[in-house]
Amino acid sequence: MRLACPEDPGVPLHVVQRGLGACFSAARDRLAYLEGLRVCAERGDCAVHAYALMGNHVHLLVTPARKGGATRFILSAAENYARHVTETYGHEGGIWEDRFDGTPVHARQYLFACMRYIESNPVRAGVAREAGAYRWSSYRANALGENDALVTPHSLYFALGRSREERCAAYRAMFARS
Repeated sequence: MRLACPEDPGVPLHVVQRGLGACFSAARDRLAYLEGLRVCAERGDCAVHAYALMGNHVHLLVTPARKGGATRFILSAAENYARHVTETYGHEGGIWEDRFDGTPVHARQYLFACMRYIESNPVRAGVAREAGAYRWSSYRANALGENDALVTPHSLYFALGRSREERCAAYRAMFARS
């Protein structure tokens, strides 16, 4: 499994990891995947700014800390999740496509547009009426200030306001305009 773009440290990437079919059978699967991402992020390969877990794919906005960090991050998360699926269901086959897409995001111009795109994905797919109603995305952390151990705010997010409340309000306002 390899990323289809160059990975420069500090450059955010919109990563799409597609499943070979349905990726998640139950809430515990999504929780296991998120926990695997969190553990991998703590190792320092990537910071996760936004995510949405869909039925057959995953969207992530990550910033690698070092060259090749995103590939290591996704490979580790995929291995962790494969172990969960094997232990829980006895499934031994592949879960994800061999390649995953990674598109560099020019932070100043497109970071928030990418975050909105990711966190609005469940609404566009018709699985939620509004972004805040979908449990399996980072919207509630970024827009409502809920604690999410996986999410590391980007420096541009911190520039939205001095307090958590100001940043959340400014972020929600961007969703209202889109």
